[in-house]
Amino acid sequence: MTANHQAARRLHLSTYLGADGIAIIPTAPERPRNRDTDFLYRHDSYFYYLTGFPEPNAWLVLTSEGRATLFCAPKDLEREIWDGYRLGPEAAPAALGVDEAFAIDELDARLPRLLENRSTVWYPFATHKGLESRIDGWLSAVRARVRYGALCPEEQRDLCGPLDEMRLVKDAREQDTMRGAAQISARAHIRAMQLSARMLREGKDVREYHLDAELLHEFRLGGSQYPAYSSIVAAGANACVLHYRADAAPVRDGELVLIDAGCELDGYASDITRTFPANGKFTGPQRALYDLVLASQDAAVAATRAGQRFNDPHEATVKVLSQGMLDLGLLDANKVGSVDDVIEQRAYFPFYMHRTGHWLGMDVHDCGSYVEPTQVGEVSERKDPLSNEVIKNRPSRILKPGMVLTIEPGIYVRPGEGVPEQFHNIGIRIEDDAIVTETGCELISRGVPVKADEIEALMRP
Repeated sequence: MTANHQAARRLHLSTYLGADGIAIIPTAPERPRNRDTDFLYRHDSYFYYLTGFPEPNAWLVLTSEGRATLFCAPKDLEREIWDGYRLGPEAAPAALGVDEAFAIDELDARLPRLLENRSTVWYPFATHKGLESRIDGWLSAVRARVRYGALCPEEQRDLCGPLDEMRLVKDAREQDTMRGAAQISARAHIRAMQLSARMLREGKDVREYHLDAELLHEFRLGGSQYPAYSSIVAAGANACVLHYRADAAPVRDGELVLIDAGCELDGYASDITRTFPANGKFTGPQRALYDLVLASQDAAVAATRAGQRFNDPHEATVKVLSQGMLDLGLLDANKVGSVDDVIEQRAYFPFYMHRTGHWLGMDVHDCGSYVEPTQVGEVSERKDPLSNEVIKNRPSRILKPGMVLTIEPGIYVRPGEGVPEQFHNIGIRIEDDAIVTETGCELISRGVPVKADEIEALMRP
């Protein structure tokens, strides 16, 4: 991304602010890990989307006239020796395309004056602890000047709404970055698959962390800055824990391994899940469940294109999975009825308890409403057959070209009454990243195989 690109975003956002509006956007704070050591720093996505500035301790102020003011850490040779190079306010306007920049120490003194005579102050609600109190303090300083003719903003509005709409559709540059992130992540998954089979063939002790190490190595080797989220490397029964984390459990011959992992590249996430036999060869029951999940993903992919609803891929997945559960004996038709009954009563839920996808972008669970904004007022109610909770339904989002979402059906079989023993402790998820197009979707994560035969071929010596 270039400074001109972020400047165009800021100008577009300024049109949402209304007459005499002003927006305040902080970046993320540094967070202590222990004693005098911080966690690896990662910027706030909203702030970075508008500035391209990766340093901590910075704020952006934007007016409805399109004027952008940056507050950032000043140049400090001694601190830069310890902590790294700082851009500094003097260089920021030329480097970032903002109109002016000041040292962060001047924030509290300058913000009240910037807020004076503005009608509305916008900021991202519920994203930064203490932000509301900070703004209250600046507004109090403005009110202290009303006797001198100063006007205080009378309205506060959530900036997440307009920013979410802007971020929801990715432009060509963003799509290219996400393709790059997906390609790196696909190579990482391949490395982990091949290492698992190779170590088992060599008679070595294989642990989940061995495979996690391969992921991290390939992420950094490909130029990724960090993982997009904590990698899930789940061997055997651990795959039935949806948010399991890579740990020290053994990877055993004859079991499956589920890896849900993706890197972040230049501020954009990838998110891929593959499930594979640890030794490179599916057993009969494993293959039966795997092929079912893949068939359900194929149905979801076919339902992902411009003009379709966000919920359509999920509904396509549920239909295929429900029929498959009946066919394989996971569900007893004598007890649960037909496939339509299974769907209506959510009888599939013990084996498939999550949605089929989510938005993907700068955040792995990216921002953006899942409700169609032109139909927010169309509300219907239904009672959930499992919880008896009354749920308000609104029409889901109509997909548009450039939206990016994951497609990730799964099946998770814990031991239980009536559950066929050959399927016990098998957890399978298949996840790909999809860019919506006019005629379908582009699966940007298929650099790693997904068909069972192709996975087995990849893992052979």
